[in-house]
Amino acid sequence: MSLMANLYVGTSGLQTSQNALNTTAHNMANLDTEGYTRQQISQGTRAYQTLEKRNNCIAWKQIGTGVEYNNCKQVRSSFLDSSYRQESGRYAFYDISKKAIEEVEDQLQEMNGTEFAESLNNMWTAVQELAKDPTSAVTQSAMVTRANEFLTRAKSVYDGLVTYQENLDSTIADMVSNINEIGDKIRALNEDIVNIESGREEKANDLRDTRNLLLDKLGEYGRIDYSEDIFGNVSVLFEGSSFVTTDHVNHIGIDTTLESCVGYATPYWEYAAVKEYDKDGREVVTSIDGAHIFDLSQTVATSTNTDIGKLRAVLLARGDHNATYHDITESEEYYNKNIAQSVIMNVQAEFDQMIHNIMTAINKIMEDAESNPATLDNTLGKAADFTMFKVANEEDSLMYDIDEKHPAGSVMTGFTIKNTQVNSILLADPTAFTFRTVEGNEDTATIAALKEAFTKEDYTLNPNVATRNNFISYYNSFVSQIANSGDVYNSIAEAQEQTISSISAAREQIVGVSSDEELEYMIQFQNAYNASSRYINVVSDMLEHLVTTLGA
Repeated sequence: MSLMANLYVGTSGLQTSQNALNTTAHNMANLDTEGYTRQQISQGTRAYQTLEKRNNCIAWKQIGTGVEYNNCKQVRSSFLDSSYRQESGRYAFYDISKKAIEEVEDQLQEMNGTEFAESLNNMWTAVQELAKDPTSAVTQSAMVTRANEFLTRAKSVYDGLVTYQENLDSTIADMVSNINEIGDKIRALNEDIVNIESGREEKANDLRDTRNLLLDKLGEYGRIDYSEDIFGNVSVLFEGSSFVTTDHVNHIGIDTTLESCVGYATPYWEYAAVKEYDKDGREVVTSIDGAHIFDLSQTVATSTNTDIGKLRAVLLARGDHNATYHDITESEEYYNKNIAQSVIMNVQAEFDQMIHNIMTAINKIMEDAESNPATLDNTLGKAADFTMFKVANEEDSLMYDIDEKHPAGSVMTGFTIKNTQVNSILLADPTAFTFRTVEGNEDTATIAALKEAFTKEDYTLNPNVATRNNFISYYNSFVSQIANSGDVYNSIAEAQEQTISSISAAREQIVGVSSDEELEYMIQFQNAYNASSRYINVVSDMLEHLVTTLGA
């Protein structure tokens, strides 16, 4: 190789060192940038110049032509990325569930500063006081007042749970919008990355950082799987279905009419929905059967990854209707499939069952009482007209089974919290039920039956619980069950937070920028740049000396 050609060796060193310094400076400039991945240059040798090939020699005679800048790569761990996105989604699931339990506890424990338990205890106290003097207008009036107070506070609790359901429902549209937006951004970044990297040595690392940050955020909403092809496109599966492909995004839609009897939002895949054209030529979704994103009847378990993502958590916590005692009494299979895993619906159903049992027990005793005014005087009408509680809407007084004509959530029959009121006759005149027999004696049998109704251990929380309770212990068990569930969710959420912290720390050690390390690299590359410069100066001096000497 000629002496002149040696200048190219030095030039390659200058160029490569300059690129390395630029990369180091870029790392330092993005030290605190969210989602930034440390970049690292890859260097290699240029093709050697072969002077002579002799097979009887150990090696050919070759001369190096300098250093080559191969590429600038990101330093990431695909295993840690995948683990982080999965575990962050699992944390989001249990964090939503934990917050739902906390909201339920707030609804049950405090209503304008008064615990619901107080109204239940007051009603039990009124029954005990009535037993002491059943014919007293004072104790009779107190019984009706406490019953009305009990039902009013029960309605307040139930309405609070319904309101929280509606609040959860309102967040679903925003979540779906965010998911669709993330999908659109990933597809756009795919296109930009392919355009930049196709046929070039340049890497679109900053765009890849943005895309990785979007994948991190998408992992919080649900279970994702992704892969990158040789061109740089990332394809994404969301909950096992194709979401982002090389050329388009399968958007998620929201249905509030086809399958939800109370207008709650149901996410579905738009591409899988059945559509028809109406008379105006507009495309209308007619069915989302087979287009559901989640199967919420699946058992929540880490082993099957059905506990990942805040979208699934919100849908499960909210449920699909306002639950009543019908959802528990329908069948054990129905309860376990549709109610048990929903925080709000399970609480609604168990709470409504407690109120229903209390109201029906009191009504049954009063209806069968010898001192019932209708029994004493046939002209007053039916004995049921003088019971404590009445169906608020008589049109819903018939009993239905949950079926296609009467889906869950639409059944308002019987003594549910929302469809019951205190008998207006007793509200107007609490002494209308005198608790005196036809002979004028105190109706001690009815009073004894009322006391027994509160103390008889004949009620279970749900089909999965064998322990029987009376009315007072039922509520205690009910609250304890909620507290235990809250402890479980809280423990899992804390464990997941620690897991995410560990994975994030391990990932940060790889992708994070260390200012001390980058300064070391900067000194190293600066020295290499200076060495290449001095090498060129030496070669230049040699050439100048030769030219000067030959010229002389």
